Amino acid sequence: MKKEARIIGIDDAPFDKFKDTSTLVIATVFRGGDTLDAVLSTDITIDGGDATKNLIKMINKCKYKPQLRCIILDGIAVGGFNVINVTELHKKTKLPILITLRKLPNYEKIFKALKKLKMEDKIPLIEEVRKPEKMGRIYVQRIGLTKEQAKKILKITCTRSFLPEPIRIAHIIGAGIAKGESYGRA
Repeated sequence: MKKEARIIGIDDAPFDKFKDTSTLVIATVFRGGDTLDAVLSTDITIDGGDATKNLIKMINKCKYKPQLRCIILDGIAVGGFNVINVTELHKKTKLPILITLRKLPNYEKIFKALKKLKMEDKIPLIEEVRKPEKMGRIYVQRIGLTKEQAKKILKITCTRSFLPEPIRIAHIIGAGIAKGESYGRA
């Protein structure tokens, strides 16, 4: 993969889980980890089931779609428990997916919460993705990528942090829009 390969990074904006019914999902298109080419957004329902459909639509209508080489997600869910069907996302965008995680998920706790909320239909979407593997200071899950390809993507996109720049900047933009100013770790 070229150093200037176009990568799209996706993260959700902060939201109030007691007041909000939807939240913004921000995507940034980067050339490698240095140049921001575009910012995209879509709305999703908090704890809903529309993330996959909305992300597919957002990515496929992006003017940079023909040049995109990979989707990077900040976890498998956005807007709380709006779990992304990464198999469908991969199939309908024809792009490999790299899911980044700051820490290893507690699947037992996640599945217990989903059952309590009567959202157990989301559990198979989480289970079908390969187990996270440590790469550098983060964990990743890969769809349509070899381990070596994933390492290469992290090498070219992690320029200012241990997180890929497309995710880091999507997070900062989302926080700035939702809260008026970005804050915390990105």
